[in-house]
Formats: sequence, structure tokens, C-alpha cells
Amino acid sequence: MFGPPGRAYVYLVYGMHHCLNFVTEPEGIAGAVLIRAAEPVDDGAATTLRGPGKLCRGLSITIADKGVDLCASGAGLYVFDDGAPRPRVARSRRIGVDYSGPRWSRRRLRFYVPDSLAVSGSPRLFRASAPRPR
Repeated sequence: MFGPPGRAYVYLVYGMHHCLNFVTEPEGIAGAVLIRAAEPVDDGAATTLRGPGKLCRGLSITIADKGVDLCASGAGLYVFDDGAPRPRVARSRRIGVDYSGPRWSRRRLRFYVPDSLAVSGSPRLFRASAPRPR
């Protein structure tokens, strides 16, 4: 999870599931965002990319993708702005981090699009943390 920023950091959990992170901090400083889900742009089912392991399996992301420049379109795996309006984003507690103690496990550091079918986790968390209307 160390730089350079804009790169993919891929690792294996439980010896069987790949997880994709986007490195966000300068080289030498740990900081990345775990990508938990994505919505298919074709006719694929949103549930096929729901959860970090399924996301990597569905997009064929492996350790071989570690270090890929996510800003370079020729890399195979890359991120781009499609020009669509930005979706509404909500926050909730992270999933599976109770081991980190109450200070960190209760922080709302999980960001998601509330109406997306690709969002994984408990719907109870979503209702409790949806943004308040202004």
C-alpha cells in the first residue's frame, strides 16, 4: 500500500481471494482505498462484482496486476472518467474490522452509492448511515 499514487496494490487474503486497492499517498507513505465492488458496464449481473474477492475474480485481477498504473489506458486495468454525473455517496462503518477496537471500527470510513446493486454488506448499515437531506 506504499506509493507511487495512482497504482494498483493487489494482495491475497486467506491464501485464496485477491483484493484490489488504489494507492493514494506519496511513495513511502502507506495509504490506499480498498475497492469493494463495481457495477458492470455491460449486461452483467451487479452481484458478480459485489465484494472485494468477487470483484477481482470477475475482472481477472491477480497479484500480476500489483503496481499497474491505473491512470494509463494502455495498461489493461485502468480508471477513467466517463462523464456521467457523480452519484450520491453515503458513508457507513467498515465491515470486518471489529478487531481494530471501538475507536477505529466505529468510524464511518466506508463510502458507497446507496442505490447500487453492487454494494456488499448489510442493508441495515446502509439505512443507518444514509446522508441526511438538506
